[in-house]
Amino acid sequence: MPSVRTLLALSVLLAGCGKEAVVVQTPGSLVMVQGNLQSIQGGQELPNPVVVRLLDTDGKPIEKVAVGFSVVIGGGAVNPGSVFTDENGEARTKWTLGVADANQVLQARAPGLDPLSINATALLPSDIVVAQGNNQTAKPSGPLPNPIVIRVVGPNNAPMKGIAVAFQVVTGGGLISPQSGLTNALGEVTARWTLGSGTGAQTIAVSSGSLQPISLLAVAVP
Repeated sequence: MPSVRTLLALSVLLAGCGKEAVVVQTPGSLVMVQGNLQSIQGGQELPNPVVVRLLDTDGKPIEKVAVGFSVVIGGGAVNPGSVFTDENGEARTKWTLGVADANQVLQARAPGLDPLSINATALLPSDIVVAQGNNQTAKPSGPLPNPIVIRVVGPNNAPMKGIAVAFQVVTGGGLISPQSGLTNALGEVTARWTLGSGTGAQTIAVSSGSLQPISLLAVAVP
């Protein structure tokens, strides 16, 4: 049985009712055009599509050949997963990064050729920081004057959007509202803290996934 490469090489373009010479194109390489080494927050689509080009052994583009795309590291997704090359020999897909690994790898495959690896970096949450509201004072059973604002950041303090954050009263018996929320475009989530009825120090804990939790302090004064 002939190989896939042989079958592609036998593809012909005929004109003039078969009177023209046969045009034979043997796949020679699959090359990167656009989209390698991008970065974005995990779970989001990369800003630019991934584009690859299929060339024959003479360096000319080959059209109407299916190129497949599959995620091999990172757990993300591509759309579409397979596409035919256009007149420029190009196939393109959109890549949404996964949320489990900073290192993300996509492979493009064409019949008869070794796969082409494309790399990206997923920006993942790394820290919870207090943007506002720590070390306030208020009367017992009273609300703090300023809201609690928590920010979740990734590498280089990049804000992480859509990350779940939970608040919990640890000491003092007060109330925090809401008890959980998703970060906004600034990577922030806001809550109101009403102190308990006792005087002195009171604390809440803030957590988000597997990140190191943080504590905030307030003081109830008569």
